[in-house]
Amino acid sequence: MTETDAFGEDLADFVRRVGELRTARALPAEEQQGVLDAALFELQHAAESLWPRYERLAARAPDGTPADRQERQLLRTLFQRMPLPVVLVDRDTVVRRMNFAATGLTGVRAGYATGRPLAGLLVSGDRAPFRSQAAATARGEGGRSLSLRLQQRPHEPVRATLVSLPLPGEPQPTVVVVLQPGMAGTASPPPGARAGAVGRRLVPPDLAETTQRAETLDLVDAMASALLACPAGDRAAVAEAAGRVLHGRFADWVVLDTADTADADGEAPAGAPAGPGGPGGPGGMPPLRRAVVLGPEEEDAGSGANGGEPLSKAVREQDPACCPLVVEVVRGGSASLQVRPEDILAFGEDSSGAAVLARAGVSSLLCLPLPPLPAGGGGSGALGVLTLFRTGARRAFSMAEAQAADVMAHHVALAMRRRPA
Repeated sequence: MTETDAFGEDLADFVRRVGELRTARALPAEEQQGVLDAALFELQHAAESLWPRYERLAARAPDGTPADRQERQLLRTLFQRMPLPVVLVDRDTVVRRMNFAATGLTGVRAGYATGRPLAGLLVSGDRAPFRSQAAATARGEGGRSLSLRLQQRPHEPVRATLVSLPLPGEPQPTVVVVLQPGMAGTASPPPGARAGAVGRRLVPPDLAETTQRAETLDLVDAMASALLACPAGDRAAVAEAAGRVLHGRFADWVVLDTADTADADGEAPAGAPAGPGGPGGPGGMPPLRRAVVLGPEEEDAGSGANGGEPLSKAVREQDPACCPLVVEVVRGGSASLQVRPEDILAFGEDSSGAAVLARAGVSSLLCLPLPPLPAGGGGSGALGVLTLFRTGARRAFSMAEAQAADVMAHHVALAMRRRPA
């Protein structure tokens, strides 16, 4: 094992241990002393061992000759222009790269899919088999193929061929996934199809898929109409209008946090309170306040479980800085799509110490930043975070829906930056 591989393994172990320490926040206060000691030990390990090793590796990393760089550019171009849909994933099916043909087949932009699991594009019944086969391929158990169904085209199975590909400088093998539409071997032609129609699309357009796409377009149109009707410069009205459009028809819970310090020019108003991570704080995170909370009707009516505090009231009074997921999204500027969230404390706790995600019964969530204007556009700083929950047996958010929600979050940010004439 090379020094780079060893460093990668040690870093992965460090990340896993930090994840275990995060789960210890739910322990009683009297049991947290040992956890604090362990956290300090891990910080010392990162400062005295991992960081010096990283500096040594970075100092001697070769840039490559011009010929090497030209060859890498040629290979990238070849990958992107291949006529077959090809996706590079890791052992957890997280997308590393996706070529143009794959974006056309899946209907998802490569930039949006990168960093998100490819399994999220599949129907729920095919996700676990695909993850299992991808992990086996990454372990070196040989290439394999299986039939998969995309959420965009559930009645048109595709044949996925998986091959392990060790890449220079990568600690773990990359899995190459080649998707071949019309070669699943399981699709049967509909009644009345002609026997000689080889290579043609035998399966008619799916009504449910067409309906879902039309509903998404209607939702984006409704959002644009609601935002245009809001008075320019009235951020509270924009936040309320956006929440009303999304609540019910798209999500069971809508939570919108807005930045207190970012005005339409991206400047902090005089006398703005300094909140956690505000200007000068860690990560440059602006102070956030909870502007909109819309939940199920029984929660909005004020009926708490077992006679306790209503969850909608607890979420409304929550400090956004106490929600790790919100903090991560506003600092990183990237959306988060989670199905059956593993970190039950990702959205913080209520006043009794119960996890909000557990009380709400969240089955999938979307957390999106309200992005700043592009560089040179006259503003800076995220305007807030939009969080959407689906609960119970409701269908989980798909990546296509996440992409539509990301577009709507951009529209909300633009509406918040409008100035009165």
